[in-house]
Amino acid sequence: MTNSSLEIRELSKSYGSKPILSKLSFAIPSDDFAVICGKPGNGKSVLVRLIMGLEEADSGKVLVRGEDVTNSEPGSRNIGYIPQTFALVPHFSVQKNIEYPLELLNASKEEKAEAVERVAELLKITDLLAKKPEQLSGGQKQRVAIARGLAKPTDVYLLDDPLVGLDFKLRERLIDDLRVSQEKLGVTFLYVTSDSLEALQLAKTVLVLANGTIVQQGPLADVYDNPTNISTLDTLGFPEANLISGEVKNSVFESSTFSIKTNIKGYSGPAVAGIRPESVLLGKSPDAVVLKAQVTLMENLGSEIVSYLKVPGTMLKLVVSRTDNEAIKALNSNELSIFMKLPSIKIFNKQSGQWVGNGVSLV
Repeated sequence: MTNSSLEIRELSKSYGSKPILSKLSFAIPSDDFAVICGKPGNGKSVLVRLIMGLEEADSGKVLVRGEDVTNSEPGSRNIGYIPQTFALVPHFSVQKNIEYPLELLNASKEEKAEAVERVAELLKITDLLAKKPEQLSGGQKQRVAIARGLAKPTDVYLLDDPLVGLDFKLRERLIDDLRVSQEKLGVTFLYVTSDSLEALQLAKTVLVLANGTIVQQGPLADVYDNPTNISTLDTLGFPEANLISGEVKNSVFESSTFSIKTNIKGYSGPAVAGIRPESVLLGKSPDAVVLKAQVTLMENLGSEIVSYLKVPGTMLKLVVSRTDNEAIKALNSNELSIFMKLPSIKIFNKQSGQWVGNGVSLV
């Protein structure tokens, strides 16, 4: 991929006999905001350390702008790094903290001043430059940490879950700041997180990391709507997807919850049907899976309500707007019917996790 800012080729890493990453490959286009999203324990932190040169890979390559930096020292890889922790020097002013990485690069006084002015204005911290870290709030410290990472002149920035541990409102503000920063700077951001909501809010391109490899990469909407692996469906989105175990025989998916005809060709065996909560709808519809349901729990998330429903053989999650009075009334009734349109039911090979087809008609 000739226009890639960052490319990873068949990167592998094990600790003893335990494989962490296995022939992992991806390429990030120039000027993209890409997000790697994976559940805890899938190798995100190890991947970050390998990209930055803080650990040595067993095999594979790391390329920045086409240059092989696999064996280069961390400081010479031309990658800006924004870590999880603030890691601000307590006795330095905000300005000095931002300047510090540039001093390590032997930047001139003018270059440092220009960089500080640029990132301070970008992240709205100009009025904090003379303060010490102890005088800052948590959100201000994180803005300073991000500004320090962005001060380094480079085309690629690696952001290692920098919003973890922050409260919701603060995260929302910083998410907006990061989006604006990437667009104004016209550079490549690679953001690594286990928070699927952050991935959905930030990504232009999303990469799903599972079992030590990238199982799917593409534009956010395409990946969300068309998961090619069950890990994609299970990782991206909130609430998590509904998963129903069953069996595929002669293109028919059979489970204790429902049976449907599918467009599956060439596969028979254990399978999992995946349905996003927003695809579980109230009421009845022709040419759809219709089930009787009983509400066991309702969670108020502010603008939305998540309902947990007992249906034959399993539990399903459903999401409605808190302002949808008819839906709320239905959820509080004794008799409840739900339906799922057949194309929204996606079937996966239970062993490999790969998508094999969708529902097409009732049995």
